[in-house]
Amino acid sequence: MSNDSCNHSDHMKTSCISRVPIFNHLTDNEMAEISQVAVSKKLKKGELLFHSDELSEHLFIVHKGLVKMYRITENGKEQIIRFVEEGDFIGELSLFSKTMTTSYAEAMEDTEICTIQQHDIHQLLLSYPTISLKILEEFTSRLHETESLIEKLNSQDVEKRVAGYLVELIEGQEETMTIHLPIRKGDLASYLGTSQETLSRRLSAFQNQGLIELKGQRKIIVKQLEQLRKKANN
Repeated sequence: MSNDSCNHSDHMKTSCISRVPIFNHLTDNEMAEISQVAVSKKLKKGELLFHSDELSEHLFIVHKGLVKMYRITENGKEQIIRFVEEGDFIGELSLFSKTMTTSYAEAMEDTEICTIQQHDIHQLLLSYPTISLKILEEFTSRLHETESLIEKLNSQDVEKRVAGYLVELIEGQEETMTIHLPIRKGDLASYLGTSQETLSRRLSAFQNQGLIELKGQRKIIVKQLEQLRKKANN
């Protein structure tokens, strides 16, 4: 490998580490030390990072791209659990014990990953105890998100779920009423616990009611945010 390639890889790993919430409170030198034990990996769109029933021994950090985590239900359907975006990580259970994965992780586009082995993570926790506190904070946040998703799937009808998702997207960005769906409608339907056909019908109904305007496959202009909120909260 050339020096330029090595420098690029080192820069990528340092940049990758610096974006993760459990590490970004550390100094530049400390993050550089962590990057030395990280290994870079590239995935093509559709390639699996891991599958169900694998031994989980690594922490995976998404540097560029997008990964979806999903499980296969008893009737053979895909149920998306969460989307892992740039700067987020997967495999946190490997930090504390050897365990088997219960889900699949698949690249939704060409993706760059940094991986850190369990042994190296344990050494980092001993060297930098503040990382442990950050991990606990992240665990708490993810537990809340998981409980919220389960509650929505069990107690809300599809209309409320779709309206709630659109409201969340709007509230998570600056002052604009235009949404660009970050994922395909088929994946969004899986995440919301419905079929793509049902999702399309609900979006078309919102458009007919004057709440939104559909533009192509992924662009949505919100016309009546308050009315959309009411549908999400009723």
